[in-house]
Amino acid sequence: MCSRYTLTSPPEAVRSYFRTANRLEFPPRYNIAPTQPVLIVRNDHSGDREMSLVRWGLIPPWVKNPAEFTTLLNARVETVTEKPSFRGAIRHRRCLVPADGYYEWTGQPGAKQPHLIRPHENLPTLMAMAGLWEHWVGSDGSEIETMAILTTDANADTAHIHNRMPLILQPENFDLWLDTRPGTAEAIRGLLTTTPAGRLASRRVSRELNNPRHEGPRLHDEPPLRAAKLI
Repeated sequence: MCSRYTLTSPPEAVRSYFRTANRLEFPPRYNIAPTQPVLIVRNDHSGDREMSLVRWGLIPPWVKNPAEFTTLLNARVETVTEKPSFRGAIRHRRCLVPADGYYEWTGQPGAKQPHLIRPHENLPTLMAMAGLWEHWVGSDGSEIETMAILTTDANADTAHIHNRMPLILQPENFDLWLDTRPGTAEAIRGLLTTTPAGRLASRRVSRELNNPRHEGPRLHDEPPLRAAKLI
């Protein structure tokens, strides 16, 4: 599962890495949480890549009342092509979710320790999580654009923290992932696999991150190790 992530790279760096045609300004964010506006990269009607803001938590088009629907944060690669909530989007509405890293937790309830998982120091700072987006239209004409992040089995870099991880795509696969003109998922089935080991590193960060209302660079501070008790 992926339920929190971070994007602190400057807008121009994001634009350069994802080669988007448009410009969007946005602040650094250290604690991106579900239901918040988030940045995605997708193809526009001309086939050019564009940055857009949508809400995290996918709402399928067949939902009658979003207020009564539990939005979908993640889609499992193992079932994404069959699940009614995702099978339309995986064929027609794929996107990339820019991030500098994502978070997972260890420990017991009440004492959860967050870990920041990000690209290894010898790799580009930015990474692209695979996503799906949807356009919901209500009977009153209201519209909401939403997204979900695809997840897969954890690799050797992250399995000691959590058994799932986001599906992370490399730049050479961006065009294939975003090209939905064929209207099927056949061409991208080979991308629905775990990221090779050796690409990610992790470290503990501040427990202030446990509260989604907290924000700022202090959230990336590594907490001090607890002193051992004397016997």
